[in-house]
Amino acid sequence: MTLSNRVRSISYLKAHAAELVRDLETTREPLVITQNGEARAVLLDVASFDALQETGALLKTWAIGEREVREGAVQTAEEALAALRQVEP
Repeated sequence: MTLSNRVRSISYLKAHAAELVRDLETTREPLVITQNGEARAVLLDVASFDALQETGALLKTWAIGEREVREGAVQTAEEALAALRQVEP
């Protein structure tokens, strides 16, 4: 996907908002909005935004796990299960 053909000015957005929203839903490609010739915002359809948020959350979880492994803050499955069994009522 090349963003160069997915760039619109803010004035174009104001004049064609409904059309652009329909296009976002159809293409599921981001749209770059410019102001005074500079990129200022990116518009996404809701499904793409949700997917992006989920991906970010998964990457953050993975990074935390990697850091914990590097720091030695891990335990074997057997150790974890033994600890869980100790707190059961």
